[in-house]
Amino acid sequence: MKKIVFALFCVGTLILAGCQKKAEESVKIGIAVPTADHGWTGGIGWWADYAVKEIEKTAENVQFRVVHSANATQQVSDVENLASWGMNYLVILPHESAPLTAPVKQLHDKGVKCIIVDRGLTDTSFGYVNLAGDNPGLGRESGKWLAATMKAEGLTNYVAMGGMPVVIDTERMDAFFAEMNKESSLVNLLGENKYEFANWSVQDGLRIMEAFLQRYPKIDAVFCQDDDVLTGVYQAIKESGRQDVKILLGGAGSKVVYKMIIDGDPLVRATTLYHPSMISDGIQYAVDVAKGQKSGDFHTASAPTAVVIPSGLVDKSNVQQYYNADSSF
Repeated sequence: MKKIVFALFCVGTLILAGCQKKAEESVKIGIAVPTADHGWTGGIGWWADYAVKEIEKTAENVQFRVVHSANATQQVSDVENLASWGMNYLVILPHESAPLTAPVKQLHDKGVKCIIVDRGLTDTSFGYVNLAGDNPGLGRESGKWLAATMKAEGLTNYVAMGGMPVVIDTERMDAFFAEMNKESSLVNLLGENKYEFANWSVQDGLRIMEAFLQRYPKIDAVFCQDDDVLTGVYQAIKESGRQDVKILLGGAGSKVVYKMIIDGDPLVRATTLYHPSMISDGIQYAVDVAKGQKSGDFHTASAPTAVVIPSGLVDKSNVQQYYNADSSF
């Protein structure tokens, strides 16, 4: 009897030790994203939640916690709560770079490995991954496609809209005009390299396009830069009854525009990638480092490690591989 009890005790001890070892090996990944202030950021939140659900199906010993913050102040507080939870990795798309830089740096100094998505931090003197889309690439691919398509179809006049007066917008528009200006037959009705800020907004796209339609009797094409803006532009054209506009080109890649491409809408034949699913790439990056499939040496570097997700053209030939009917964007 004593032997049986001793054997059971040993088995129980081994099981307990195994459970403790498993718990010790568990990795905690905190994910901080903004709540939606336009379609793209809404997509960021959706893809963060979606990625966690998908990765949890196969990832062992990994815990996730996703927080959605309405503003930078709340995001700082939410990140502090993730730190109290004991996260080993932080994946964050900052509401604003400046207010989040010091809190992220403090976490880094405490050993938390940080993956910053889309917008970087204002301090570049420590090691983190800055994973972002290719802003110049979005503009370049847009300009190449639009210039070639307009030339092939004998179209000349176009107008352009950007996002907001920030660095990424300038990178996109500079690259776009660099391609458009290679074709001398194309005319920017607003003037050389000029465009209106549409704030990545459906409503502003509608308002600005209504003004363009009143101002210009013939517009062949519109570069909207953003698929939310395109939605507003599209509405303005349809409500006006104008038939002269032949091409609308947005960007980022929304499911609404993907569906237009799939359905063969004559106005909307392509878009360019800067997709909110990049947050899922950031989450997967953290998982891969935790599992030893990617190096964590970036953490001890003296500068950020840049990881750029290439932009590219989405059209009828490849749209199905990007379309997700359940996505919020």
